[in-house]
Amino acid sequence: MPENTESGPVLSLDNITKDFPGVRALSSVSLNLYPGKVTALIGENGAGKSTVVKVLTGIYQPDDGVIRIDGNPVSLANPIDATRAGITAIHQETVLFDELSLAENIFIGHAPRTRFGLIDWKTMNRNAARLLERVGATIKPNTLLRDLGIANKHLVAIARALSIDARIVIMDEPTAALSHKEIEELYQLVEQLRADGKAILFISHKFEEIFRIADRYTVFRDGELVGDGEIANSNTNELVELMVGRSVDSVFPPRTNELGGPILNVKGYSHPTEFDDISFSLNRGEILGFYGLVGAGRSECMQSLFGITRPSSGTLTIDGKPLNIRNPADAIGHGLVYVPEDRGKQGAITTLPIVDNIALPSMNATSNKGFVRMAKEYALARQYTQRLSLKAAALDQFVGELSGGNQQKVVIAKWLATQPAVIILDEPTKGIDIGSKASVHAFMRELASQGLAVIMVSSEIPEIIGMSDRVIVMREGRHVAEFDRNQLKPDLLVRAAAGIEEASAA
Repeated sequence: MPENTESGPVLSLDNITKDFPGVRALSSVSLNLYPGKVTALIGENGAGKSTVVKVLTGIYQPDDGVIRIDGNPVSLANPIDATRAGITAIHQETVLFDELSLAENIFIGHAPRTRFGLIDWKTMNRNAARLLERVGATIKPNTLLRDLGIANKHLVAIARALSIDARIVIMDEPTAALSHKEIEELYQLVEQLRADGKAILFISHKFEEIFRIADRYTVFRDGELVGDGEIANSNTNELVELMVGRSVDSVFPPRTNELGGPILNVKGYSHPTEFDDISFSLNRGEILGFYGLVGAGRSECMQSLFGITRPSSGTLTIDGKPLNIRNPADAIGHGLVYVPEDRGKQGAITTLPIVDNIALPSMNATSNKGFVRMAKEYALARQYTQRLSLKAAALDQFVGELSGGNQQKVVIAKWLATQPAVIILDEPTKGIDIGSKASVHAFMRELASQGLAVIMVSSEIPEIIGMSDRVIVMREGRHVAEFDRNQLKPDLLVRAAAGIEEASAA
């Protein structure tokens, strides 16, 4: 495809290959970044995006291929080499130091020195203040990083990029944890970096961001380059088809099963500070959506049902049997499980292998007289990872090495292995790509068709409407509206959640 650019690339990857045991992460991929242009790197989780970032920042070395800067081959043997070459990365989770000041974070590794070789604190703080002002952060440079919110930490990371006069700026899911206002401010910074002639690699799962900010696109699929070109000459459908290798005609799977009778009944569930008087029922084979704005109390209510916190009042029954769930073990024993929103901290032990994560809640089934039977553990893990089409080198692979979508599949597999009657999925597709979302959605529908009762907490209106048989809306800890499937409309959900008008049905 011919390049519509005014000058040659400042950085090129030519036929880069990277292998890991049992897995080819990158297969002869190429990527060009141009000065003053934003290139969106697009692909499903596991497509090779993170591996490319680690190659560019010197964390991984390619097994084959050439990295060029200004047309000249370079070796990025470590992150210091990458920094000296003018490459910096701003990650979804900022790689900074909470116990250091902003000035120290900005200039760590290249602090100004006095003629005696000591750190020139006065100059460093003055230069840091200038950089913070440039990125629109009205914060004193001697402030500790731990005292900042996520948005301001991103600004510090950008100031650090400017401090080393980086020519190539990698932004890896930079808006994932930002508010709408903060995202707009980040867009302005990207425009500033573009005007300064920086070559920007922008990684995002959000197509509205890609079409808002990017000049060019590069699409990876299964570690291979499958397309690149000008954003102006493409559209969402074309990019999605490149990502997944097929046409996406129907985003959400159709419902084909009939609902069974009631299995879960919650009445008057309350908590002193988080939610009040929550009542609902759940049927076999039903996907019940919970929608609301941040702070509505949805997750807190689900965590209380699972026994993480104790309610102050209310009753819960499963199959008509009143239950007193004091902790998660009680909930699991009664067939109720919870897949949390934060899979990295709450859902999985990322430093353990896949097999251990999946078998952990099912030790009674995989042990005999107090001794764990590894063969049973592997059989259990194999059964559920195959059902979810998990992509991994082996069941011994550490969960932390998997893509976000595959980590989510491990968490879901772990709880399904306990053979529950009710599963609560809290933001089940948060932070995963469109292909993995489709896989999770299809599996949710399959579970429901087999009679499993599903509660889905989601902040994504298309997901709520596309997957739910019924939706409960919460606001400020209370159940404020309920809609049947044929009543679901985006404006009604938003109005109910925001309190613009009372909306109730069903």
